[in-house]
Amino acid sequence: MSLMTAEQYRESLRPLKRTIYFRGSRIEDVAAHPATRPHVNAAAMTYEMALDPQFELLCSATSHLSGERISRFTHIHQSAEDLVKKVKMLRLIAQRTGSCFQRCVGFDALNALFGITYETDQKLGTTYHQRFLNYLAYVQKEDLMCTGAMTDPKGDRHLPPSQQKDPDLYLHLVEKRKDGIVVRGAKAHQTGAVNSHEIIVMPTTAMEAADEAYALAFSLPADAPGLLYIFGRQTNDSRKWEGEIDQGNASYGTVGGEALIVFQDVFVPWERVFLCGEHDFAGPLVDRFASYHRQNYGACKAGNCDIIIGAVSALAFAQGVAGASHVKDKVAEMVHLTETLYSGAIACSSEGHKTPSGAYFVHPLLANTTKLNVTRFYYEICRLAHDIAGGYLATMPSEQDLQDPRIGPLVEKYFSPGTGASAEERLRLGRLIENMTCGAPLVEVMHGAGSPQAMKIILLRQAGLEQKMKLARRLCGIEKP
Repeated sequence: MSLMTAEQYRESLRPLKRTIYFRGSRIEDVAAHPATRPHVNAAAMTYEMALDPQFELLCSATSHLSGERISRFTHIHQSAEDLVKKVKMLRLIAQRTGSCFQRCVGFDALNALFGITYETDQKLGTTYHQRFLNYLAYVQKEDLMCTGAMTDPKGDRHLPPSQQKDPDLYLHLVEKRKDGIVVRGAKAHQTGAVNSHEIIVMPTTAMEAADEAYALAFSLPADAPGLLYIFGRQTNDSRKWEGEIDQGNASYGTVGGEALIVFQDVFVPWERVFLCGEHDFAGPLVDRFASYHRQNYGACKAGNCDIIIGAVSALAFAQGVAGASHVKDKVAEMVHLTETLYSGAIACSSEGHKTPSGAYFVHPLLANTTKLNVTRFYYEICRLAHDIAGGYLATMPSEQDLQDPRIGPLVEKYFSPGTGASAEERLRLGRLIENMTCGAPLVEVMHGAGSPQAMKIILLRQAGLEQKMKLARRLCGIEKP
């Protein structure tokens, strides 16, 4: 198979026999169910754009394994230019979905495991890298969407995995068999889990020898026996049953359709196991994946911020205040913050370097700085959007009210801004701003790819404080050159 079309992607999800629960009921068809359909649409955009001549140079790539054209989301970075193209692609797709399109996590998991399996084999004489290459070739050939599963429930966060009262609070090894392993536990907050073809599991933290049962990396088909998905609720998600306008972004939803994945004694064949007890490599795998993933946020969130800026600017024109100096100043600040995020993503990519496996890795200090900026700047962009839009964001009537023959004329009369724009136009822009700046999106920019403290740990580790102190001592005369 070559690249799938968007419709082929949707159809490929229907044969998967998964156990997915949402609000106490089973979801049988994720491509059709109102709760999951927008997230499927957002992911489908990645397939559509890879086949569009206008975008194919960014959204597709040439496989270094087969030499064939593949989705960039299954590609292993072969140069700093590849890292830059990734950033440009993510912003571009985000501009068209206004939401999370979910394939980044699996993309980063593939690249992290490519390097770490190679380095594990070099040090320990294992054969994980060849297993992974075989798996990668399969993913590329079939153009599969992968979700990366890293975050464990964690339980008592003061304790390492092996000291938890309930061992299942970190996913762990239950049994080693001749033909594979059996695992138990869960992975939380998994973006795109219910509409992916494959799950790529990784450890969630650095580990000691006592934690070797938790030092696991492997892949599974999304419908492997023993997997159970609990689809998470999102802000205002019941509006998906109520009409189009009130959803804000009816086509592509909010954030990434996260789910809890429960592993109920799931069997994993050895050919899909990429780490099993090599605890020394758990931490490096986490760091590698995290830096790749934090690179993304300066790109996809910049693309989402482009939509927020566009919506606020259109609303300002509709409300007759676009020419006000304070509005211009606030919009300029939103643009400045957005481009600062994007600059960080470009910088950490341009400064990427070749790893022992031959794959390229981002500059980790700059990547973590980028994500830390996202946790601050996105909130400020949203604050400015609320400031410009006005208080009606919190008090808008529903689409049903607008369409009601009795009160609809009153809504039209009192919500029309008097500039020629209609009440519906004003309400649509307001709902889009609400969708992108309230609730789940803010939590996701704070905690997605790790909380701020995780970035600060990397910043201190990568900062070169000894060298900086040496420079200062030399300059003030404490040390001689």
